[in-house]
Amino acid sequence: LELKRMSVSKDFRGRGVAKALCSEVLRFTRARGYEAVVLSTSMVQVAAQRLYEGQGFRKVGSFSPSLLGSLLCFHIYHYRCDLRTRT
Repeated sequence: LELKRMSVSKDFRGRGVAKALCSEVLRFTRARGYEAVVLSTSMVQVAAQRLYEGQGFRKVGSFSPSLLGSLLCFHIYHYRCDLRTRT
């Protein structure tokens, strides 16, 4: 399952909303027999990276989205959370 475009309004950040949403996605997918959840986030989304890594996601790859991105050393990171190994 791919988690796409999860966002929390600035007014509600820092209250655990994103963590609760991410936990619910993992619960939902596990209950339905999915093997993993994948997502992508940019290198500048440091708080998102910490959130995902704290939820058990691991970085599995990266790429530059364009020639300009390559020239600027801008990367998109791919993450994966294997549900078979999580309890």
